[in-house]
Amino acid sequence: MTVDFYGTQPSARTSWRLAVLMGANSRTYKFSLGAALLGYAAQDRTEVTLEELAAPYAMGLLAHLAEAPQAPSSQSLRDSDFLALAKQESEESTRLGHPTDRLLHAAVKSMPEMVMQKFHNLRGGTQTAHRFYELAGTSSKRIVRLTADLRGMAQGEQASGLRGELDARWNIVESSFAAGIGRSLMAEGVAVDLQTLKITDKLRRRSVTGVIEALVGFQHGRCLICTQPIGPDDKTAVDHVFPFSLMKRMSGVSGWRGPDLDVMWNLAPAHKACNSAKSDRLPTPQELHRLAQRNEAIMQSPHPLRRTLQLSLRDMRLGSGVGAPWPRFLRQVQTSCD
Repeated sequence: MTVDFYGTQPSARTSWRLAVLMGANSRTYKFSLGAALLGYAAQDRTEVTLEELAAPYAMGLLAHLAEAPQAPSSQSLRDSDFLALAKQESEESTRLGHPTDRLLHAAVKSMPEMVMQKFHNLRGGTQTAHRFYELAGTSSKRIVRLTADLRGMAQGEQASGLRGELDARWNIVESSFAAGIGRSLMAEGVAVDLQTLKITDKLRRRSVTGVIEALVGFQHGRCLICTQPIGPDDKTAVDHVFPFSLMKRMSGVSGWRGPDLDVMWNLAPAHKACNSAKSDRLPTPQELHRLAQRNEAIMQSPHPLRRTLQLSLRDMRLGSGVGAPWPRFLRQVQTSCD
């Protein structure tokens, strides 16, 4: 399905989203590297020293480390682990406003051997179709060359959205690492608070990240209704693809036979104007096709968004019919509307 996701829009942005949204995560290093890369590429830098890149990389990790675990709580960190050293240097680095010499040296040493080797990797032993950097130079003077694909993406119309998607994914992953909360997310998925447009963990109803930021990347940064990009200045909404009013309207006739329409599988970021114009009409076949593609893409991402959708599929009792599960699921929902 990652191939289908890329095939829909074969661009550098899609390759980036594959790496950020769908890669497996045992640490959060990838997200901090991604944020540092976007920052320099937005300045139209063609190359930076490894030391330059290591500074925002290390400080990004420290900022998140102060709020949540950056590795599974079940894993004990060895003293040689970069996160263990980052904890030791956190207070002084925060006071200085930049990494201590010890932390910076550790980042410069570990990045080429660790996160920079893995950033382009996808599950199944494949890699992204586009590359965003190349390492060059000698061991004493390493240079990171930022590719034209990265620079174009970081300066394009979806640049701010890509950063929001990265931050959202980072928040989701670190929540899944937290003791107690992580186990709940793996078992029960996440909840959606439509009053605040936030995704929350079910254990403590604590906000994890924004609904729009968490989902829009799986729609290629586009409105599900008009398919045009959702820009940084656009007013946005979360659309109920099958209108929520169906459950109330049909329960008074023969009883609503479909699934809960107020949960993630049926929610899609959209332009506010498109959402208002759509009102309570049923989705078009094209919108259902895009929703099925979006949900299939989410199913390729690591927990807990995948788990949330798995539970919706399970509750619908699809059985072993022909075809991909989400088109079949949506056909069953449509049947419930007849």
